[in-house]
This record gives sequence, C-alpha cells and structure tokens, in this order.
Amino acid sequence: MTATQRPANMRNPIHLLAFGLGSGLARKAPGTFGTLAAIPVWWLLLQDLPLWLYSSVLVIAFVVGVWLCDRTSRDMGVHDHGGIVWDEWVGLWLTYWLLPSGWFWILLGFALFRFFDILKPWPIRWLDRHVHGGFGIMIDDVLAGLFALAGVQLCYALWLLL
Repeated sequence: MTATQRPANMRNPIHLLAFGLGSGLARKAPGTFGTLAAIPVWWLLLQDLPLWLYSSVLVIAFVVGVWLCDRTSRDMGVHDHGGIVWDEWVGLWLTYWLLPSGWFWILLGFALFRFFDILKPWPIRWLDRHVHGGFGIMIDDVLAGLFALAGVQLCYALWLLL
C-alpha cells in the first residue's frame, strides 16, 4: 500500500460489494478468488431467472458497478485496486448468459473468462489502459465476459454438431 492509498473498509457496504463480499481481499490472485465467489451467487440467485430478468440484472449490475467501483477506488486513493472484483462478478455473469446446463460449461466459462481477463487481448488491454474511473474498471471485464461468452457458445455449437 502506498502512502496515498487507503485500505478498503469492509464495514462500508459500498466497499464490501466492490470487494465481492470480501473475496477480493485474497492476498494472491484476488481476481480469480473474486470470480470464484461470483459462481455461488450466480448459482443461487441468477441461473434460473427468465432471460429478460437475467439481462436486466446484468445491465443493473453494470450500472451499479460503475458507481461502486468508482466510489471505492476514489475512497482508497487508487485506480482499479486489485481487490475490487465487482467487475469480475459482472463479467462472469455475462459469460454465463445463456449458459448451457452442466458443470462442464460452468467450468469452461470460468476458465475462458479468467483467460481473457488476464490476457487482455485487443481491445480489452487498450480500454484497460485508456479508460478510467468506474466505467474503465468495469468495461474491460465486460469485454472479457463477452469474449468468454462467445467462446462458450462456439464450443457448445461445435459440441452439438459432433
């Protein structure tokens, strides 16, 4: 932590949500642990929603996330702190939009999302470097989620053809 960086306050509900209910506090690989923590939330609350409601939740989670992430990063005095994982949650939930049924697809979606979130192919890396604030924190993970969603759907289509 730098001299100007302040710690997250887990008693603050904004920080708690931005840090994925504390999952982003992992000392190593907070993005991976944050993404893992998004799976049970998806499993319990989102997976069985009608498509229109799931889509609405995604849009709301993104808009709320822009505010949560911006506020938390400003409170902490650092842009896109590694422990802010709400963006990972939304990115994974986007990956799981229209997810085929079964553990294989859940694991594949997780792996593809982490792959694209870590590798950051163009235009994800460009956005990560050039777009700031809460929108900047969120948009690279949304794009990683879209790439992973496309990967899962392509694999599923190929599986159906075999």
